[in-house]
Amino acid sequence: MTERRRGDPVKRHHLIRSLATAAVGALVLASCSGDGGGSDGGGGSDGGDVVLELVQSGDVNQGGGYATLTERYFEETGVRVDVIEVPNDDLRTRLRTASQANDPPSLAASPSTDPAWTDRLLDLTDIFNEVGIIDTLSVADPADGLVKALPTTLTAVGMFLNKSLWDEAGVDYPTTLDEAWTWDEYVELSDEVVEATDAEYGAVMDGSAHRLRAFLYEFGSEGVTEQPDGSWALDEAGAEALEYFKQLHQDGVMPQSVWGAADDPSATFKSGRVAGYMSGVWQIADFQETITDFEWVSVPLPQQPVRATNYGAASWIVAFDGTGVEEETLDFIRWLYSEENYREYCEISGCLPVLDGLEVSYEEDEYAFQLYNAEILESPPISAVQTTDGVLHGYQGKSVDSEPLQDETVKFLNNEQSLEDTVENIGRITTDQLAD
Repeated sequence: MTERRRGDPVKRHHLIRSLATAAVGALVLASCSGDGGGSDGGGGSDGGDVVLELVQSGDVNQGGGYATLTERYFEETGVRVDVIEVPNDDLRTRLRTASQANDPPSLAASPSTDPAWTDRLLDLTDIFNEVGIIDTLSVADPADGLVKALPTTLTAVGMFLNKSLWDEAGVDYPTTLDEAWTWDEYVELSDEVVEATDAEYGAVMDGSAHRLRAFLYEFGSEGVTEQPDGSWALDEAGAEALEYFKQLHQDGVMPQSVWGAADDPSATFKSGRVAGYMSGVWQIADFQETITDFEWVSVPLPQQPVRATNYGAASWIVAFDGTGVEEETLDFIRWLYSEENYREYCEISGCLPVLDGLEVSYEEDEYAFQLYNAEILESPPISAVQTTDGVLHGYQGKSVDSEPLQDETVKFLNNEQSLEDTVENIGRITTDQLAD
């Protein structure tokens, strides 16, 4: 869990230009091999075959970019990079265990930094300065001013509709930011869709604090912020948003089973019986491949009254000292972030780039990527800080292993506690995690 410190400066947004289109690659999962990455092997500068390990977690489409590029890197350099696929829920433990065993991988695409291993990260400052990453994703270690984590791609929350259902019902919806709608309007229109079709629900949202923060921001909240006395608290607008969120579940607009019982929201939307899905840009490539029974469309997020997404790094490339292949690892990262290679990665995986001004061609649904870029540009500064704050907290030795915003909201939705207790618990637990 990462939250914004009130009053911290946020640098300006940058327009990330996109052209038409996204080739979607298939994920080639590489198995863990014992001869690469850790302190016990991998060749290195002193000779022998060089094998690097890239530990990451991603779905089929996201991982395909790494698989494709690492194959080409081997052809060009003779250095093999094994792409190790780890379930997202296990990635933190995997990296901690490897560090404690003094056998870290060469590099990883981690959701954040971790106090368990930040002291053994390689300096990536030179690469950061060379490649031109957008400044809102710049996070230096405050202890030494060095950049030790590079954002992989830009991720953002967004709204998808089951276009077939809306068209069948004859209900119009906005397609550009010039056609704004509120959550009240969305609920009213989605109710019309449900009544006119065989749809069961008006909307579903991922059971994630990342998506919930975007929802809070749309209500004018700044989320959970640090107070003058050093404690952390959810503001009044955030409490009002949580109350509205619960009402959506009580009224049957959203299914209780996703947030209340951890059902799969993506599968729920793919069933074809949900009018809308609040998820994010990472779904586009998957939907292109897997949704065949109905048409879907990306649309602007509702606002109440603030236009806001929640965006940041999808993950962070970190490289470890003590592997024996440090120089080769840095060479690979520099190669990966070169314009040609990084552009190819984004095109294969259907991702938004983090390189400032990089033009990426998307083979399908180019309008959707443009829409995400536009919403990012119009979002308030608070929308940019979740992932960067997470990296900063890791540098500061703060280990955040739970999401009180999400966990306490689930209790509230399940009628286990009041709104007042929910707000109090979110602040108290966050304070315990982050207070100096």
